[in-house]
Amino acid sequence: METLIKNILQHVRLSPEEIVIFKNFWTEKTLKKGEFLLRNGETCRYDSYIVSGVLKAFCINSENGNEEILFLAIDDWWATDISSFSKQKASIYNIQAVEKTNLLQISHQSFQKMLQEIPSLERYFRIILESYLGTLEKRIVFNNMYKAEQKYYDFLDTYPDIVSRVPQYLIASYLGISAEFISRIRKKNKSS
Repeated sequence: METLIKNILQHVRLSPEEIVIFKNFWTEKTLKKGEFLLRNGETCRYDSYIVSGVLKAFCINSENGNEEILFLAIDDWWATDISSFSKQKASIYNIQAVEKTNLLQISHQSFQKMLQEIPSLERYFRIILESYLGTLEKRIVFNNMYKAEQKYYDFLDTYPDIVSRVPQYLIASYLGISAEFISRIRKKNKSS
């Protein structure tokens, strides 16, 4: 809980009383490696903050059966199907633990009540959504304009903590390139 509060306090102020109220809205959940947080077709009932661990969000490509990685999330990040959570409609993708993952969760109803009781959190969650939107925009531009090698190097620079914790094939899927291509880049870098 302290990590989440620290994250929030970097963006907005909360009084000691608000922090006590805030803590009452959250529950802890642990996922084993391979366990699902959300499955395609289910409604995302909880917004989830990762205390520790790694999650992947993905769809299954109906043509080839491959996982198409939408996002990877690690400690001190959020992992939620925003559309499913906000509209309380069925999700179009899955979220699964890549390793044992400890979460803090808040239900949709509790989330709405929390925002009413602590209005400054509206600003915090707007900041988080703006950051997420910026990441999505950058990903679209990079996918449309940059070559595979450039996308990979940018990912290494932007997310060094993910690279050390996530299998290469998941990074490749996220970037829309092959795992073999990443292997070739790595071999090329070792030899130079």
